[in-house]
Amino acid sequence: MDQLDQRAELGEFLRTRRARLRPEDVGLPDYGRHRRVPGLRREELAQLAGVSVAYYTRLEQGHGQNVSAEVLDAIARALRLDDTESAHLARLASPRTRRRGGTRRPEQVRPQLRTLLEAMGDVPAYLVGRRQDVIGWNPLAAAVFGDFGALPPAERNLVRLVFLDPATAELYAEWECRACEVVSNLRLYAGRHPDDEQLSALVGELSVKSEEFRRLWAAHTVADRKTYGVKQLRHPLVGRLALSFETLALPDDPAQSLVTFHAEPGSPSADALRMLSSWSAAPPTPGPQQSRAAARGPAGEPA
Repeated sequence: MDQLDQRAELGEFLRTRRARLRPEDVGLPDYGRHRRVPGLRREELAQLAGVSVAYYTRLEQGHGQNVSAEVLDAIARALRLDDTESAHLARLASPRTRRRGGTRRPEQVRPQLRTLLEAMGDVPAYLVGRRQDVIGWNPLAAAVFGDFGALPPAERNLVRLVFLDPATAELYAEWECRACEVVSNLRLYAGRHPDDEQLSALVGELSVKSEEFRRLWAAHTVADRKTYGVKQLRHPLVGRLALSFETLALPDDPAQSLVTFHAEPGSPSADALRMLSSWSAAPPTPGPQQSRAAARGPAGEPA
């Protein structure tokens, strides 16, 4: 798959955002069955944004070079975009010089971070990099989420695992929410790095192999990584787990985030986590991908 077409991405993003609005959402009359398309018409959106229909049509067709910040702000307000979506629109509409060869070098994990992961023996933790690649982890994370070390580096990717690994899909009790979450974040990354050839290859593979991914990718939803929350899991060895997570961006490398998980003290999930911790401290215990080999190291391998 070639690098993502920035003009096509701009047009599709605007069309999907326009389609999700109903006339009554923005104070316009709804003519019901006389409407041929879902959501707002182009002329209605142009009216709300204070631009000509011809101008907005060119923008939606991907001809968005040299659009002023004021016009983009007006369109963002008309489309009811949030801050993340507005920033995404601005990136898609801005002129960008393509770099030759968008493949990026493998990410490195600082030795101090590896030491930190190893020290967090009772806390499942992994390090996420570009494209949601898992580039470091500790044994308890492997026991909970699956043996990343048994996978080739190119397959240690959260999006790929959610859609292509049946055991990972079964692990998430709220799979649809998790799937939307990882795709929305990947969409946001794509807007920032359309020249990333590894991203294009990942999107191409998932589009071919997963109908659900194609559907969610076509929705053009964008969102930052959630910084905290609770994951509901169905672990094949210890059953139900409710794990709170914290996502900590690294100040010296915003592309990398440390994700930690913990259970409510005294809860059944805490007891189950202790059980997994004791097993992972001895011979490595397989996580949900039970057919995979034992973990290859206490804090994973460099991607």
